[in-house]
Amino acid sequence: MILLDTHALVWLSAGHRRARPLQGRGRLFASPASVLEMQFLLEAGRLRLRASSLDAFATDPRWTLDDPSAAGWFRKACDAGWTRDPFDRLLVAHARVRNWRLATADDHLLDGLGSSERFAL
Repeated sequence: MILLDTHALVWLSAGHRRARPLQGRGRLFASPASVLEMQFLLEAGRLRLRASSLDAFATDPRWTLDDPSAAGWFRKACDAGWTRDPFDRLLVAHARVRNWRLATADDHLLDGLGSSERFAL
């Protein structure tokens, strides 16, 4: 199973070439942390979506919005002190709670994750 980081979600939604390695990889999942990060980016004017709303984006059939237990998820986020970005920390924790790989192009995340924890884009 693969959890998509926020960039991967945006790229997959837009049909960007960076998302091509995800094609045919089975079930893909999105995190509520990415939905929140996207809301922040929309409010800051740093992101535009083709979807009619963030809700439509979150329910896109190309991925499933996962809903891990907040207690375990946030506890696991405490172990990712190597990143100071709160959204990255939540995404790493989400992937680890589920024992999924995190699809990302972020070099900092790729460096902090073990080889079995990452899916490099």
